[in-house]
Amino acid sequence: MFKWQFAKDYLLHQFNAKTRHGLHSPFVYRLVDEVIYDFKDKKVYAEVENFRKKLLADDSTITVTDLGAGSHVNNNKQKKVRQIAKNALKPRKLAQLLYRLAADNKPDTIIELGTCLGITSLYLQYAAPQAKIYTLEGCPETAGVAQQGFNNAGAKDITLIVGNFNDTLPGLINELPKLDFVFIDGNHQKQATLDYFHWALPKVHESSMLIFDDIYWSEGMKQAWAEIKAHPDVTITVDLFWIGLVFFRKGKPKEDFKIRF
Repeated sequence: MFKWQFAKDYLLHQFNAKTRHGLHSPFVYRLVDEVIYDFKDKKVYAEVENFRKKLLADDSTITVTDLGAGSHVNNNKQKKVRQIAKNALKPRKLAQLLYRLAADNKPDTIIELGTCLGITSLYLQYAAPQAKIYTLEGCPETAGVAQQGFNNAGAKDITLIVGNFNDTLPGLINELPKLDFVFIDGNHQKQATLDYFHWALPKVHESSMLIFDDIYWSEGMKQAWAEIKAHPDVTITVDLFWIGLVFFRKGKPKEDFKIRF
């Protein structure tokens, strides 16, 4: 049932989505033309993808603690690292999009909710070397693999926080003066996603970007995405099907865009 509905949502999105052409928002046109559709290879990509190759070849087994909605592929508690790398890591195309979005945003701080094995964390570190990155993970053993990868890469500005997001995220947000760039890739349940959004709101500003992963994961996630788009503080959203971008740019008309990616 899930696969059928997901495929239907994808086809509907492709039918309704636009490319850069026909966009009447200068802000979104530039974002699509210069960032989202920038498919040129970059030197840093190879460095992070080499780490992915190592994870895909890692035959060690770890115990996975899943505090969210689980996986649509494999919910066994004992998993090989290579299986997690194959099924749970962001595909290269999406991970490199996150790199470009962060590089364009030039944030001082980045929060990533859902470290997994650390691929996207490293992309974000390379994208914004000036930023302090906080990546949150609920599974201690998964976090251990990620931390080893950070150590090997010399990524000293990534702070890995392990624990239930309900316990770790509010305190982190309270400590920071503002939120520049937040990537929410954890839990994948409606209420949890809305909670993360509302916790972030007091610290967002004109240049903040919130990114929500898997906005078509389930009916609950689709409902959460609809509520986020409708919130009065949100002015612009960009639906790329795989992820949703949220902006709070004052003075801009409230608009929602579906972009083919």
